[in-house]
Amino acid sequence: MLSIGIGELQRNSSIFNNLSEEIQIVDKRRKKIVAMVYPVKEHSVVDKLAGKYRGKVANKGLSLEQIKEEAMMKAMREKYGLSS
Repeated sequence: MLSIGIGELQRNSSIFNNLSEEIQIVDKRRKKIVAMVYPVKEHSVVDKLAGKYRGKVANKGLSLEQIKEEAMMKAMREKYGLSS
């Protein structure tokens, strides 16, 4: 895992273009970790972030547009009392 300061990141934002491993963004004055950046193309971070709950959520295999449509319809039903 690489560690990089905020100032370095502001000067050279092209670091994200060729990201191959996790980067820890650190505020060097306060000595705190500000963010963790994971590469998307190498591996999925969903399993890492899901932790012990990864087996509890069923994957429906829907596209993002279908999920948005389903969420919008559910919100409209709750707000306006519409039937399906």
